Amino acid sequence: MFSLNKPTAAALNRSLAAAAHLPPSQSSFLALQTGLKSPHLPFGFAHDVSRTLLGNDESAFEQAKLAFRRWVHFDLGWVSVANPSAAIAVGQIVAVQARTLGLRSLNLSRIVEVVDTPTSFGFLYVTTPLHVENGEERFLLTLDSTNGNLWYEVEAVSRPRNLLAFLGLPITRYFQHRFTRESHARIAEVVASSPRKQ
Repeated sequence: MFSLNKPTAAALNRSLAAAAHLPPSQSSFLALQTGLKSPHLPFGFAHDVSRTLLGNDESAFEQAKLAFRRWVHFDLGWVSVANPSAAIAVGQIVAVQARTLGLRSLNLSRIVEVVDTPTSFGFLYVTTPLHVENGEERFLLTLDSTNGNLWYEVEAVSRPRNLLAFLGLPITRYFQHRFTRESHARIAEVVASSPRKQ
């Protein structure tokens, strides 16, 4: 799962094809719209949740949804979606590539739940065996109908699957937190810079 080189298009396609026939990791800790189902997690699993106010109007919600569909919240320089044409749809395999400490990894997850309503948009994906982590993560936009506030929430439950990720757990956790922090900042930047409807 770790390499010195960026995966070729052929290698990416092979991984996507393989992941399509693999089951998601056997976990069901999160629900897309309600978050963590139980406060009791199995040993070794970490739980992270973060929330950012993006704006306070429906226009911001539309801009944030568009950014989601373009995988902007993963477009961080050192992290990106390797198959950016992937739709936010149940069953879709999402291939996230990351470059950390000179090593590259390609991590494949399957979207298992999607919400698209006038006040909520997002998805929940679960890792496949072709991922350095075992777990699931949800990315949710919520527009508060009472005050117009738009929130971006990221929640994850995970533990290392790969030996390198386990041995370097403090480093792994650092990059997990960095991803979340920068994902929030990236979405906020895009929404803030988008033109508003008059």
